[in-house]
Amino acid sequence: MHAKAARDEVFADVALHLQDLVLDSTDIEQFLGDLALYCAARLSSPGRQLYCGVAVERKKKPTAAAGSDSSVRILHQLLDKYGDGPELTAMRGPAPVLVPDAGREKRWPEYAAALVRQEFSSAVSLPLALDEDAKGVLSLYCGQRHGFSSEDIAAAQAFAAQVAKSLRVALRIDKLQDVRDGMSAAMKSRTVIDLATGAIMAQNRCSQREAFNVLLLASNTRNKKLKDVAAAVIASVSGSSKTFTYFDE
Repeated sequence: MHAKAARDEVFADVALHLQDLVLDSTDIEQFLGDLALYCAARLSSPGRQLYCGVAVERKKKPTAAAGSDSSVRILHQLLDKYGDGPELTAMRGPAPVLVPDAGREKRWPEYAAALVRQEFSSAVSLPLALDEDAKGVLSLYCGQRHGFSSEDIAAAQAFAAQVAKSLRVALRIDKLQDVRDGMSAAMKSRTVIDLATGAIMAQNRCSQREAFNVLLLASNTRNKKLKDVAAAVIASVSGSSKTFTYFDE
């Protein structure tokens, strides 16, 4: 209990800094990149340089990953090639995964060899507690064998808990941005289709349903999206396919 309180005190500044990272980021990729750099700097100590990688899996999106330097980014690329490793194992389960000596690691021989090639001799991967539709992992790499003691891992877990909170906020903001962008795109498409329908109604003196069916038939016949056919109709009438909605910023 005293050890946990001491770690919380040591990391008292972390939450505020992570909050700034969330506010300053334009998207989740930038946040992860800044986060990896901050983690590496914050968790390194005199005589023990650490490197950091962060990866996030979300539904219907490619894995987002970032590293504090090029060596870590190379390791992330190799995860797809090898299909397994301490990061993926930690992401699937609740417990940290330790590689105490990459030169003697038997669970993931190919990945361990890649660690050695990047001059990392030990590593630890910690799962990040995110929302149900996302999984995350924070990985630390060290050039020394047995670079992570049990106390180091406990401290890293306390740090990762702070990271997870900020990452959850960043992911929720990113999701809201996606929803907003999707609604904006839908409104623009609807505006284009409605304008084209109106133009066809005026030209052919027909009903809205009949005009819409003309658009739909043209879309199916030409194998083009309905909004693209509608934009072509508007361009032919007005000389420009540009439109705006009252929801445009």
